Amino acid sequence: MASSGEEPRSGSPGRAGTGTEAAADAAQLDTAEDFEVLEEEGEDDEDDLSELPPLEDVGRPPAPPREDAQPPEQGAGDAAGDPQEWVDVLGNGLLKKKTLVPGQGVDSRPQKGQDVTIRLKATLEDGTVVEEDPALTFTLGDCDVLQALDLCVQLLEMGETALIVSEAKYCYGAQGRSPDIPPNASLTLEVELLAAQDAPDLELLSGKEKIRLANRKRERGNFFYQQADYVLAINSYDIALRIVGSSSKVDFSPDEEAELLDVKVKCLNNLAASQLKLDHFKAALKSCNLVLEHQPGNIKALFRKGKVLAQQGEYREAIPILKAALKLEPSNKTIHAELSKLVKKHADQRNVETEMYRKMLGNPSAAGAPRKCKDKLPWSIPWKWLFGATAIALGGVALSVVIAARN
Repeated sequence: MASSGEEPRSGSPGRAGTGTEAAADAAQLDTAEDFEVLEEEGEDDEDDLSELPPLEDVGRPPAPPREDAQPPEQGAGDAAGDPQEWVDVLGNGLLKKKTLVPGQGVDSRPQKGQDVTIRLKATLEDGTVVEEDPALTFTLGDCDVLQALDLCVQLLEMGETALIVSEAKYCYGAQGRSPDIPPNASLTLEVELLAAQDAPDLELLSGKEKIRLANRKRERGNFFYQQADYVLAINSYDIALRIVGSSSKVDFSPDEEAELLDVKVKCLNNLAASQLKLDHFKAALKSCNLVLEHQPGNIKALFRKGKVLAQQGEYREAIPILKAALKLEPSNKTIHAELSKLVKKHADQRNVETEMYRKMLGNPSAAGAPRKCKDKLPWSIPWKWLFGATAIALGGVALSVVIAARN
C-alpha cells in the first residue's frame, strides 16, 4: 500500500483509526467484542459480499449542478476551468472541491487501485488545524482513508492543489475523533497530488510485506466497525482476505505462513461480526464455517455460528455449538448467558410445536375424552378383563366346531 512501508501515524485523517487509538479498537474487536451479546435486530441471501459497493459510488461522475449551486469547475473528463469555481462532487451538496492550483491535465489523474501520495492539511470550520501530513500514501479506491479523500483525489490532476469541503458523513461522522474532532464535524481539506504509481504486484510481495499490507486493510476494517459502518468494514476485510489468498511467486517461511493464516482467521471472524450486524446471516454462517475449517476449536467462530443459527430460529443446531464453545472456555459469562437464553427459547419452541401437533391431529383433551365416550363404552371395565372375555368366547366357538366335526 504505502510505498514507504511505514506504519501510519495515530489520528491521521488519511489513516483514521490505524494508530494507537485504533490499535485499542482492533484489540477490542478481536477479543472482547467477539463475545458481545449482539442485539437481535432485524439480509440479503447473498453468500458473496465481495462486490458490495461503499456507501457512495466513487466511480460515479458528478451529477448536474442544482440551480442554487455555483457552476462546476470541471466536467467528468473536461479540461480544468476557472480555479475559483466549486465542483459538487456527488450532487448532494455535502462534498465540494475547488481547484487552487491547476494540475497537468485530466490525463494525469490517478486511477483506482494505484498508490497515490498527497500533501494534506485538515482544519475544522473555525480554522483549527487537526492534521498535517506532507506525504500521505494510500491505495485509491480501497477506502483506506476518509471517504472525502477517496472520492476527491481521483478527480485531482498531477500537481493540482485543491480545497475540499466535506460534511461529517464523509469524514468522521456522528462519532468524531477524540479528542480533537467533535461529533458531526465538517472538515476542510487542502490537498496536493504529489505522485501516483501502480500498486505492487501481490505475487512478488515477500511474506512480511504481504502480512503488513493485509493487516493494514484489516485494521481499516476495524476502524469502520468501530464507527458502525459495517458495509465499509466488510469491504476492507474482503480486500485483506484477497491479499492473504493471492497466489505468490515467493516462498514463505513456516512462521510467515502461520502468521498469514492468523490474519485470515481474524479477518473472517470480524467479517462474520460485520455480516451479523447487517443481518446477512447466510454470509456470516459461511465466514464462520471457513474459520472452523482451519481451526475447529475457534471459540469466536463457534460463538458466532451459534448466534447466526439462533437468529434463524435453529435452536436445536445452535445449542450444541454453544456448548462446545463453553466447554473450551467454561468461565465465559457471555456464552453462559447466550446458551441459557437459547435453551429456554428451544423449550418454548418445543411446547408450541407440541400444542400445534395436538391440534392438527385432533386429539381430545384429557378431561373431554371420558365424557364423549361415556355412554358408548364402559371405560370402568379394565382392558385385560375385556380381552380375557373375548378370548374365552372365541375359545368356546372353536371347541364347538371340533365337537361337531367328530360327530
